[in-house]
Amino acid sequence: MQDAHIVIVDDDPRVLTLLDRYLSSEGFRVSTAPSGVALWRIVESGPVDVVILDLLLPGDDGLELARKLRASSDVGIIMLTTKSDTVDRIVGLEVGADDYMPKPFDTRELLARVRSVLRRRAAGQRVTTGDAPVIARFAGWEVDLEAPTLRDVSGHEVPLTTAEHKLLVALVRRAKRVMSREQLLDIVAGRDHHPFDRSIDVLIVSLRQKIEANQKRPSIIKTIRGAGYMCAVDVELVSASGSGTGVRAAQ
Repeated sequence: MQDAHIVIVDDDPRVLTLLDRYLSSEGFRVSTAPSGVALWRIVESGPVDVVILDLLLPGDDGLELARKLRASSDVGIIMLTTKSDTVDRIVGLEVGADDYMPKPFDTRELLARVRSVLRRRAAGQRVTTGDAPVIARFAGWEVDLEAPTLRDVSGHEVPLTTAEHKLLVALVRRAKRVMSREQLLDIVAGRDHHPFDRSIDVLIVSLRQKIEANQKRPSIIKTIRGAGYMCAVDVELVSASGSGTGVRAAQ
C-alpha cells in the first residue's frame, strides 16, 4: 500500500508542493497535475491508485473529472475543495467519489483517508469465490452486491448511483438491524461524520423514491426515530451457485 501511486489535481501550486512532499515522505509515489488535461496524461501513462481532486479547476471541474474517472476505472477518488455544504458532498458521492474533505485540511487526516481508500479499494478487488453471496433479494427487488444493479419483480433494471448502491447494500446485508447515520456515512463515504451532515438522509429519500410503494409510509427502509435506519423486510442472500441464506422478520 505504501508504494501506491497518488495523483494530486489542483490549480494551486502551493497545495501541489505541500502534498507532493508530504505524501512522498510517507512512501507513496506522487504525481501532480494542475488541470484535467494533465491528469489524463498521467492516467494514460500508467496505473493510478488514488486521485486527490480539487473541485474548482480550469476546464472540466472536479465533479466532471470524477465522473469520467469512475466511468472508466475503480481508482480511489478523494474530493478536496473549499466548498463543504451538504449538496456538494452528496454530488461528490453520487458521481463516485470515495471521500470528501474540505480545505483547509490537516495533512495527517488526509493521509489517514488516503490509506482508508486504499484499504477499501484493495478489499473490493479481491475475487469472490465459493458460495459468497452476490445477490440480495427483498420485497420483490434484486440488487447485485458488487455492481450498482437493481431490478424489480419484472426484471426491469432501475439505475442506482454509486452512493445509493453502497447505502442499499449496507442496509440489506444487515437486515433487521438498526444502523446509525454515522455507521452508514462511514460505509458510504468512508469517513467520520460531521454533526450536521445530512447526506445519508438525502440518500435515503432518493432510495425510497425508487423502491418504496408508498414513500410517506415506507415498508422496506424504515426510520428508527433517534437511532437511524433499518431494512425491515426479509432478505435472501444468494450465491453464484444459486444457494442462499435468508434473514427473516421478527414475529
